[in-house]
Amino acid sequence: MRTLSQPASFWVSAAVVAHALWTSAAPSITYPLYAVEWGLSPAIITAIFAVYPVALVLALLFLGDLSDFIGRRATLLLGLAASFIGVLLFAVAPSVAWVFVGRAFMGIGVALSLSPASAAMIEFSPPGQVKRASSIATAATAVGLALAVLVGGALIQYAPFPTHLNFWVLLSVITALFVATFFLPRHTPGENAAPWRVTLPHIPRGLRGTFATAAIAVTGAYAIGALMLSLGAQIAKELIGSNNALVSGAILALFAVVVGVVATVSKGVKATSAISIGGLATAGGMVLLVLSSTIHSLPVFLAASSICGLGYSLLFLGGLTLISEQAPAHHRAGTLSAVYLVAYLMQGIIALALGGAATELGLQSAIDLGSPFIALIAVGALVLAGLARRRDVGTGLSDTVPSP
Repeated sequence: MRTLSQPASFWVSAAVVAHALWTSAAPSITYPLYAVEWGLSPAIITAIFAVYPVALVLALLFLGDLSDFIGRRATLLLGLAASFIGVLLFAVAPSVAWVFVGRAFMGIGVALSLSPASAAMIEFSPPGQVKRASSIATAATAVGLALAVLVGGALIQYAPFPTHLNFWVLLSVITALFVATFFLPRHTPGENAAPWRVTLPHIPRGLRGTFATAAIAVTGAYAIGALMLSLGAQIAKELIGSNNALVSGAILALFAVVVGVVATVSKGVKATSAISIGGLATAGGMVLLVLSSTIHSLPVFLAASSICGLGYSLLFLGGLTLISEQAPAHHRAGTLSAVYLVAYLMQGIIALALGGAATELGLQSAIDLGSPFIALIAVGALVLAGLARRRDVGTGLSDTVPSP
């Protein structure tokens, strides 16, 4: 069978990364409609959001290293098939129960595709281009997020079937992506010759400090995503006063645009420096977010969204680059999966906590309580990055790759 060239395979893999965030964020603009149509509380809305990371974490726990054994292509096809089922359930959902099941399938689909696609981007890159691959992977997540909120917002506001059409459009994209992925090379450099079996994530001893830093950094980024994607549309509607779905989508898209632009221009920044700057930006963005919701200011909310986008981009880029540079090729997807596992687990916990607080105490209180916690995670990533930088300077091992 004829396969794609290496450059084409790289960009198809990047498109799979973009699909992961599009699939994850596609329901975010629809949540206010579900709340009205089915009479759902903020706790139920955030529970719908949280089903996704919970299912994703369970899949990563048992299947995170699957592509290291059966190949990137086969695992990506499985992941895209699961995403297709999840999005289809949203497209035809007559009740909230269908939405919960759909979110679970979305989580499984992204679990089976995000880590292998991230690893494939590195392996389809020219030698020594890990930072470029990580930068483009971060930008791809931003593209997926921007498409989710802009396409979703436009279709909800100006097209028929506002709770369904958005997902039919995404289904067509996943179908095209499945066809393109089918023509990826069957074997990749990271593939193990040994047969695959279910194993819990294992981090090589020499990589554990690096893993901790990367995992906390990506967790900080995903914590921002938990707040912006689970409650962002509600914040825009209730606290900022926006009743237009496209306007709400555009506000959230600003966050994604900043993520993409920063990732593109920051590919030469050292991983630990990116994490440090991202931690500071995230803490500042959380302060502005609390302020914007308190004084009901759209300009301040836009500033908060931009600064949070800067923080997300640098935390995610720094964490992904740090672990990708040092993970052994034959365990690369498994190691990346372990990082995503920690980040998505915390994202689910944070989303549920935010929903519970919003239901019991009000949306403003949820923001007041959640923002400092997210800022604390970001500062933790900053501290770990500083320790990693000092350790590298002291040992002179900053460019070495630990053995498995």
